[in-house]
Amino acid sequence: MNSFTVLLVEDHTLVRAGLRTLVEGFEGFQVVAETGDGREAVRLARQWAPDIALIDISMPGLNGLDATTLILRETPETRVVILSMHTAENYVLEALRAGAVGYVAKDAAVDELERALRAVLKGERWLSPAVSRHLLDEYLRLVRNQPPAPEIHSGLGLLTARQREILQLIAEGRSTREIAERLSVSTKTVETHRNQIMERLNIYDIAGLTRFAIRVGLIDVEK
Repeated sequence: MNSFTVLLVEDHTLVRAGLRTLVEGFEGFQVVAETGDGREAVRLARQWAPDIALIDISMPGLNGLDATTLILRETPETRVVILSMHTAENYVLEALRAGAVGYVAKDAAVDELERALRAVLKGERWLSPAVSRHLLDEYLRLVRNQPPAPEIHSGLGLLTARQREILQLIAEGRSTREIAERLSVSTKTVETHRNQIMERLNIYDIAGLTRFAIRVGLIDVEK
């Protein structure tokens, strides 16, 4: 029986080790690579072209949503499954827009993860029940003409992938020069993007941008 190959992308080393043991305990699955870095995940996906990439959202340097976009650009046949503690609609919709075909809550049961992986391999989509409930609640609010939940308007949808990437690096405390060197662009380009981010979010100071990035899950202060 051929093994389905899996790339693990999670920046908590112990969590990642647990996931590896868990996934390789599922019949027919093999973890071929793992990392806690979004950019390294893109490189590993290019190298291995895995059947599945299991990706966390909050990671330093490049978050899981933008890593998903880049991975699918490199290996479009890879099925991306997001594994996250966030279940609010804005996270799920951004993940689906990025190309993910599965979204599993981190507090899901072990058998749910296996069912999710097997479902996406058959060409199906998978959303954890907790995630589905949030989407249903928002749909019911819309049909009842109730105002949407506050977390729905996260603002992430107002930004391009490159702007989200720069926002994350700003929130991580990187200087304009550091960001420019990391992304291989000019400092003027970074400044232009930063100004556009501020205008789109209506936030005009670095502290405010940092708070926003934490609130929407681009960075996790507990990590």
